[in-house]
Amino acid sequence: MRITEAKNSGIKADATRLPAEFEEQAFVQLIFPHAGSDWSPYLEEASKTFVNIATAIARFEKCLIVCDEIERVKSYFPATENIDFITCETDDTWARDCSAITVIENGEPTVIDFTFTGWGNKFDASLDNAMTAKIANYYGANYKNERLILEGGAIESNGEGLLLTTTECLLNPNRNAKLTQKFEIEHILNEAFGTKKVLWLDHGYLAGDDTDSHIDTLARFADRETILYVKCTDEADEHYEALSKMERELQALRDLDGKPFKLIALPMTDATYYDGERLPATYANFLIVNDAVIVPTYSDRHDEEALATVQKAFPEREIVGVDCSVLVRQHGSLHCVTMQFPKEVTLKIP
Repeated sequence: MRITEAKNSGIKADATRLPAEFEEQAFVQLIFPHAGSDWSPYLEEASKTFVNIATAIARFEKCLIVCDEIERVKSYFPATENIDFITCETDDTWARDCSAITVIENGEPTVIDFTFTGWGNKFDASLDNAMTAKIANYYGANYKNERLILEGGAIESNGEGLLLTTTECLLNPNRNAKLTQKFEIEHILNEAFGTKKVLWLDHGYLAGDDTDSHIDTLARFADRETILYVKCTDEADEHYEALSKMERELQALRDLDGKPFKLIALPMTDATYYDGERLPATYANFLIVNDAVIVPTYSDRHDEEALATVQKAFPEREIVGVDCSVLVRQHGSLHCVTMQFPKEVTLKIP
């Protein structure tokens, strides 16, 4: 575990801020499955799951769906209240990682378009990487392009100057090989997000995860001082040692005032397989929206325990479960296919 504080960065106290996901939002963005995406072998199944996610979001706030053909995608929805559609060609549907990340600069929203390379050039992502620039005119916000390779699932903000991430992802040579942690990557992160402390986790992974240990599969801020995290209790499971070490790292973390975080452990699912491959099914991949938390479920015996645990962390919010068993076939889940935009962003649909 490494913790680095930004010093002499030139950032004024409140000049730039990365809102936390648990703050008020304007809308959530999805990218709908299409025949050219990796969902094609089971496109109808995947599409129904995306409809369920979008419908759950629309109960609480607006949902923006990026799609190949508006009329085709609309045909999946019995009702489209609180749902807007725009067209843009994409490679796939992982909105969390190829969408803009919004910061507030001197009270105004700026969408930052980081570089997306398909998780370290594992997959073709040229269309996904170009998406934000093409649709930025729909956002009532300033636009900024950033050369740093960064996916939204790789970072967690508590809204008050803290950034939580993993060394396995952000320091992986398949992302920003020519940059060093202390003097370049952290400097860029702190400048972009106005953060004061970067919290690095050196341990924790999920089998089948091809993101190189995104933090949103492992540990999440529920509020400014509470972290929900995946805990493995089965000593025979391959994850036990790494996740136990991650738990100890989380216990050692301190906030800006030197205080430990309140930690709430999420259960693991039973080992989940598809075509003989273990999948990264995780309850940490929930989405926080206005007045609710949408939690992935997997028809697993731990689903109810996970929902109850998330309710404990969010006592004032409604907890909504959505079956994401299909999503994990492509090694992601609910949070991975969504990106929230804070209240300061004004959606502009013709």
